[in-house]
Amino acid sequence: MTWRDREGNALTDYPRPSVAVDVAVLTLRDNRLHVVAVHSERGLALPGTFLRPGERLSDAADRALETKAAIVDLVFHQLRLFDVPDRDDRGWVLSMAHSAVAPVRSLTATTEFVPIDNARPVSPLAFDHDDMVTEAVLDLRERYAREIDPALLPNETFTLLELRELYEIVFDRSLTKDTFRRHVIGALEATGTTSTAGGGRPAELYRRAPNPALPPSAGSFLLG
Repeated sequence: MTWRDREGNALTDYPRPSVAVDVAVLTLRDNRLHVVAVHSERGLALPGTFLRPGERLSDAADRALETKAAIVDLVFHQLRLFDVPDRDDRGWVLSMAHSAVAPVRSLTATTEFVPIDNARPVSPLAFDHDDMVTEAVLDLRERYAREIDPALLPNETFTLLELRELYEIVFDRSLTKDTFRRHVIGALEATGTTSTAGGGRPAELYRRAPNPALPPSAGSFLLG
């Protein structure tokens, strides 16, 4: 028996949009946030693809990363659905945007990057992918305001200066040295060793604590 709604319409009576997935892969490169981009018929774009019958969104995102950007085994999550009817001039296409963060050392030498400034790509991307990148950057900031370096962008151990510089890049603003230290120190674990990088005075090295969660006050300070 065919299901019908109160007006007598079956599911097949309704027009169906195509469904796509796009993935904004952020990374830290040359002391600046970048997003991975690929070449498309409409210029640079995020790695993306159309959903196949019976396929899960996460599987489609995995496939897009592997086939378009040669990236595998990357942890990502959904941002939101981009559903403006005319967002794609090829037709009615909904896209579920995903976000991922990867250390640049884990990407291939042929990966193409676009720098990010003020949470936007400095070179426009196709479709509404600039907006997806902005969503990914804001999502990254929310995550970094809750936990010490959840994406593990720098080395396993770091100085407080290196950590503060990372946070200044993520949040795109200067952070007061002493205030930053006060908010993050409880989520760090001293290694008992020091770094002499740069030839200056030795600086203590830290790592993420077993519980790297930041206090709510850190979120207010960072997201301010």
